[in-house]
Amino acid sequence: MIQDVRLQIREFAAPLGQKLGIDKISDFADVILLSFVFFTVVHNNLSPTVSEVLFPVSYGKAGKRARNNWDIRVASLVHALIIIFLTGRCLNLPSLNENRAFGWHDDAGFVIAVATGYFIWDTLESIIHFSDIGFVFHAISCLLIYGLAFTPFVPYYGVRFLFWELSTVFLNIHWFMDKTGKTGSALQLVNGIVLLVTFFFVRCVWGAKMSYDFFVTLNGVYDQVLTPYVIIYGVGNVLLQGLNWFWFAKMIAALTKRFQGKPNGHKVVNGHDNGKAKI
Repeated sequence: MIQDVRLQIREFAAPLGQKLGIDKISDFADVILLSFVFFTVVHNNLSPTVSEVLFPVSYGKAGKRARNNWDIRVASLVHALIIIFLTGRCLNLPSLNENRAFGWHDDAGFVIAVATGYFIWDTLESIIHFSDIGFVFHAISCLLIYGLAFTPFVPYYGVRFLFWELSTVFLNIHWFMDKTGKTGSALQLVNGIVLLVTFFFVRCVWGAKMSYDFFVTLNGVYDQVLTPYVIIYGVGNVLLQGLNWFWFAKMIAALTKRFQGKPNGHKVVNGHDNGKAKI
């Protein structure tokens, strides 16, 4: 029965994929849908249920907006952990290495499908609960880049750029420490250092190298690529790299300010204390 449902979803998506020129997307339409539903459930159901039990003060006594921000971070952390594991299995696929522009492998397709489902959720969430235009641009750019990868187009680079999510793990841990009374702690300092190092080398250094390689590849097949693809991938690369450096500068400023000051002295252990949690 499950297999029949998956086939129906793929058959339903096939005409749309063909019309948009992204033929491979129908083969993974069920994975994209399942991914979107999964991260929606993590955000709306799993995170609230688990977090309220484990962190009755830090989460349980928080306001509606603060809870939603927490749930977003949980979904983001879950995605980062899943995608890093899956991406690690696709970094040395011969078919992608041999043709960086148009090479294809179903393992890479599966990873990109999971990411696409996540970025559909991320785009909707960034718009519905708007807080920063940078988050909206990031979500839309990633959704377009990974959605169009099913053409197929540059999945070689797609799986490599997903490895950026390694820094997201430490970023979210840092944020949760703030919300559970560990601001300014030695543990947060260590995590902050790892975050900066990981973010710098994975996103700013390795990411810049991958962007350069991408433009070299694009230049070699320029006459075979539709203009919208050149614009979306070219502008997307520049935008995402710019956001990486912007956020890196903000992280340095925030961490420097935080650890130059005094800890707030508020203690929370697993969300339990006798006062109010800092939100």
